[in-house]
Amino acid sequence: MANEEDDPIIQEIDVFLARSLLEKLYLFQYPIRPASMTYDDVTHLSAKIKPKQQKVELEMAIDTLNPNYCRSKGEQIALNVDGTCTDETSTYSSKLMDKQTFCSTQAASNVSRYAAAVYKKGELHLTPLHGILQLRPSFTYLDKADAKHREREAANEGGDSSQDEAEDDVKQITVRFSRPETEQARQRRVQSYEFLQKRQAEEHWVHLHYYGLKDSRSEHERQYLFSQGHGLAENTELIKSPSEYLMMLMPPSIEEENDKPVAPSNVLSMAQLRTLPLADQIKILMKNVKVMPFANLMSLLGSGTDSTAVLRCIQQVAMLVQGNWVVKSDVLYPKDTSSPHSGVPAEVLCRGRDFVMWKFTQDRWVVRKEVAAVTKLCPEDVKDFLEHMSVARINKGWEFMLPYDEDFVKKHPDIVQRQHMLWMGIQAKLEKVYNLLKEHLTPKKQEAQSAHPLLVSGEQRVNMAKAKVKQNYGQLEKEFQKQKAEMKSNDTSAKMDVSNIRIKEEPVSDEEPMDTSAYKGMNNGIVNGLHAEEDSTDSLNGHLPGGCIDRVAQELKAFVSSTFKKQFVLTLSELKRLFNLHLASLPPGHTLFSGISDKMLQDMVLDTGCKQILVPFPPQTAASPDELKVYALWEAGDTYDQHRQVLLEIFSKNYRVRRNVIQNQLSQECGEDLNKQEVDRVLKDCCVSYGGMWYLKGTVQS
Repeated sequence: MANEEDDPIIQEIDVFLARSLLEKLYLFQYPIRPASMTYDDVTHLSAKIKPKQQKVELEMAIDTLNPNYCRSKGEQIALNVDGTCTDETSTYSSKLMDKQTFCSTQAASNVSRYAAAVYKKGELHLTPLHGILQLRPSFTYLDKADAKHREREAANEGGDSSQDEAEDDVKQITVRFSRPETEQARQRRVQSYEFLQKRQAEEHWVHLHYYGLKDSRSEHERQYLFSQGHGLAENTELIKSPSEYLMMLMPPSIEEENDKPVAPSNVLSMAQLRTLPLADQIKILMKNVKVMPFANLMSLLGSGTDSTAVLRCIQQVAMLVQGNWVVKSDVLYPKDTSSPHSGVPAEVLCRGRDFVMWKFTQDRWVVRKEVAAVTKLCPEDVKDFLEHMSVARINKGWEFMLPYDEDFVKKHPDIVQRQHMLWMGIQAKLEKVYNLLKEHLTPKKQEAQSAHPLLVSGEQRVNMAKAKVKQNYGQLEKEFQKQKAEMKSNDTSAKMDVSNIRIKEEPVSDEEPMDTSAYKGMNNGIVNGLHAEEDSTDSLNGHLPGGCIDRVAQELKAFVSSTFKKQFVLTLSELKRLFNLHLASLPPGHTLFSGISDKMLQDMVLDTGCKQILVPFPPQTAASPDELKVYALWEAGDTYDQHRQVLLEIFSKNYRVRRNVIQNQLSQECGEDLNKQEVDRVLKDCCVSYGGMWYLKGTVQS
């Protein structure tokens, strides 16, 4: 009451709604002009509009007599646009830029809240606006000037080619037949920016007549801004209750209502999601996430949600795979839909995706080629299936993206058993459809029976290797005694007291043997230099009988020496690869099968006269530690030793070098001008070229 007394009503104004210009009244917002010039003084030459797009173009005359107008600039612009000739198509017929074009853009997409008001004799008359357009200068005349310039250049270049016109008229035409357009392709084309631009360009301009502010026609049209009848019977919109009148003043935004999704799709609003029934919430979440542990699902549904009800609903839209829930195929591919890649119907897609899900119930790894071979689907569809529930691993295949959920399996054995029975039924259907072989039905490894991988740390691997070394130690000693006995019987002149023979005992090394796992399929069962059938696959360097060590060292030295005389520069990774190839070519029982460690191999490289080159690799290199170790033969005993040493010194300071830098450095250090053949010989021995730069062998990071 006190506030009302302090703010009394001074005057009451009657408000009227004018309808005469409904859906015809536009508000034009012009650019800022000098205060001395009003739009009453502006001469409008022409105007045109595209009603559907609410797009307007106005041409306004420029006052060329104004002292602020630069006449020379106006003449230059007219000359650039129209050239020296003037005709009906000329933009500036007076050879002077004497007009300017303004093009409109929509200032607001929703103008239902805006109106034009006229106050007269204590009455306020409102007319709703149909559009608000901002007019901005258009510079299309510059494009026309550029086109004229290109035409003149083309005419000058083609002036001397009149004799070839006959030949130019004959051109080869390639005829292509387009495939029938699918419904999805048509929808994408209709929604494309190019199609919308084409549709807008097809609408014809409607030319308008401009009437000035003081024109009699303008005076007549302005009368339509006033309501034609003041009776209450003609203004029924204002006979409303206070709440209805407030709703008319502030209506809800139509855009917001249209933009509000019926249900979350790509981006989920948790507030909107929780207003839906529980079954719909779970279906929407699983359709978007595709793979989810049960604990994560409960956290998304909010506190207070009954887990029993969730379990009942989740089984309708998802299947249990390795303790995690994976959305069913028919949820992602509803009936009467097809593949966006190949056009295959949804039924075939569901069957192929079920096969992938079933494979993950048998093993953590799935091979993409195997899936494609069984399902006979295109690679894009198979990739989509795998990306839904797995992650690609290089040289291994596709691994299920979530770890095995033991907690859920232990807490809900009844659900697990029910899902197992469902998978048995799906397996039976897949066997009939795909004619699955026995190799497809049985897991590749026994680890798959537990449905989760066995993780072994590096320390555990070292301890396992130590245990195997101790286990094989006695067998190695017996074999050595047997070999010595055979040698004694063959050579009677050499009397050897077997009791004086002792095995060199050294503490078990913590050093891991050289990794040769990448070459298991190539060396016929050889693992780290030993044959698998001899049951000694993990012996380490330093645990050999004394007589064998010398023979192993001699054989290893011969291999390293011959290899570097051929290659000159090798990384440790490449050397190990060549060594495994060498082992694969040796007969069973060779001395090198006794086990060679990385350290022993590197020590032998240095003993044969090679040096390690500390190449300054870039900081962001993705090379492995073995690829970062570069060794080079320092002295080969030929005439190019000095040249190679200079070259290696260059690469000890630079990761990559240009050829001219190498050639200049060789000429300075060697004191002679080398010809191209000699430089090529040195570069061929030690380097490779990539992208115009030279690198040491094995150091290129593509």
